[in-house]
Amino acid sequence: MEKRAIQEKILRKMMSMKPPKWGNSHTEETNLVKGLPSHLRGAKIVEKAIKELYQRDFLLKSKKTGEWHVSLNPQKRKEIYRFLGLPPK
Repeated sequence: MEKRAIQEKILRKMMSMKPPKWGNSHTEETNLVKGLPSHLRGAKIVEKAIKELYQRDFLLKSKKTGEWHVSLNPQKRKEIYRFLGLPPK
């Protein structure tokens, strides 16, 4: 699985969660890799893919209840939809 496919899977997963993880709605950072094949979890390519999502400001990170929590950046909504090849909402 290539880096772009991993990034798309992570973004789509966060968008499909109930409720979608935009802004103040967040999930633990460890949940980002759930849904990926088990042989990829902890792999360097996954770490690089997630790091790049932070660098693009697609993901926001904050410390909650002693754990790192992540949400989608609502200010980058159009860019995220474009990245995924979806019509903007």
